[in-house]
Amino acid sequence: MKNSVISCPTPGPALPRAKPGLLSHCSTMSASEELPGLSVVLDRLVYRQGGQELPPEQPHAFIYYLTIHNRSDRTVTLLGRKWVVEHADSTRLVVEGDKIVGETPRLDPGQNFSYNSYHVTHCDAWAHGSFHGVDEQGRKIFVRIPKFDLHIPAA
Repeated sequence: MKNSVISCPTPGPALPRAKPGLLSHCSTMSASEELPGLSVVLDRLVYRQGGQELPPEQPHAFIYYLTIHNRSDRTVTLLGRKWVVEHADSTRLVVEGDKIVGETPRLDPGQNFSYNSYHVTHCDAWAHGSFHGVDEQGRKIFVRIPKFDLHIPAA
């Protein structure tokens, strides 16, 4: 399934209902449990400007390296993610989709999953979100991605 990208001019109480199979802005998290012991750490953040790979209207790339730690007592399978990128110009980008970099990681207690990806932007921004999945009993779980700054360095 492809990503669903919703761009909102300003933060609001709710976004339009997501397509079937995707997280909706408000409903899915309420039916899920934030699993104690499951956490996300930003290991590294790298800034890149310009280049042929980046669209001219979004010339700033931030490559992030995350590790998801399962210190809970349950085996979990992560099925998808939701990112919220809040820009300094009051716009908001919401990206939701199945899988995490094309994978559905299964984490036994004590295991980790590390990956990297990127966000592109036109101005300073802040990124946060969540990963969602199920435990071995089929119960829906999620873990928050802590907010981090996407600050464009001065020239």
